[in-house]
Amino acid sequence: MTATATATRSPAPVPGALPGAPRMLTGDRPTGRLHLGHYAGSLANRIRLHRRYESFFIIADLHMLTTKNSPGEIAETGRHATDMVLDSLAAGLDPAHSVFYLQSAVPEVAELSLLLSSLVTVPRLQRIPSLKEMGQHAGQREMPLALLGYPVLQAADILAVHAAVVPVGKDNAAHVEVAREMARRFNRRYGKVFTVPDLVPADVPVLPGIDGRAKMSKSLGNAIYLSDPPDEVAAKVRRMYTDPARTSAGVPGTVEGNPVFVYHDAFNDRPAEVAELKERYRAGKVGDAEVKERLTAALNRFLDPIRERRAALEADHGLVAELIVTGTERTRREVKRTVADVRATMGLTAALAGFRRTARSRAR
Repeated sequence: MTATATATRSPAPVPGALPGAPRMLTGDRPTGRLHLGHYAGSLANRIRLHRRYESFFIIADLHMLTTKNSPGEIAETGRHATDMVLDSLAAGLDPAHSVFYLQSAVPEVAELSLLLSSLVTVPRLQRIPSLKEMGQHAGQREMPLALLGYPVLQAADILAVHAAVVPVGKDNAAHVEVAREMARRFNRRYGKVFTVPDLVPADVPVLPGIDGRAKMSKSLGNAIYLSDPPDEVAAKVRRMYTDPARTSAGVPGTVEGNPVFVYHDAFNDRPAEVAELKERYRAGKVGDAEVKERLTAALNRFLDPIRERRAALEADHGLVAELIVTGTERTRREVKRTVADVRATMGLTAALAGFRRTARSRAR
């Protein structure tokens, strides 16, 4: 996983995709900048796949309301959305093959979520462990209805644009399975409307946080961001957890599950160096300080071109706004067609059509 595969030119704002190609959808909640966990969990697959698909990237501000819904948090949506798009483009997404859109500006998605909600049960949603984790991280004692319905709204996002593939991290894999179940159930009950999406899993299922916890997360404050400057990356790596049983450099250490080596495996573009460090670490012939110094160098090699592209993109004032506006307008046209098909297939348009015919005959 290296930055060398990403584009180096400054992109032009041409949202679009390959005509007739299958579609991809994924995205993030606008709660802050993207970090290495986002890259490992989903962004790397987005970059790898996005030119092969008609690619939609959602700025999921309605999903954000499930755990962050204060007036102050909502007011930050624009800034955080801008950061997300900048990070995505800087990491390698080409806007000529990427449609970015603001979820709340496509109200038909919320309508589709309501129409789909009868196709899943409450116990099915309660079995999804990531929902409880999200609530706990947000300090919620009880689960709000919006959080319980998070996978239903996510299914509406996916099915509304007829996405064929959904690259997501491990924490969202169960949500995509709910979308697959609902698509199949709708198609059987009412008629074929929806594409049943396929999950594209991450190469690194979960990237641990620098504090050794199981997941890198903005809310947990244990993340290395794609836009962190080199000195901040170095400072965070120095604080990283390693093998807690290792008391000195001369003590043989454990590599498996060691966060520092998880990061080396994911981001160090010099596999021979990683293999040599692992061998010395297991033999008690290298200290944590050197392993971390090598990791800092590897991460900064990976992040340097991303930071450089991000600075160039930020200097192009109005680029991100144009991408979001044009992408949102295009997506809304697509979703309107889907909702119209859904209503007609379910038979929801028949009653009003009948009333209109009767009303017209009376008027004559």
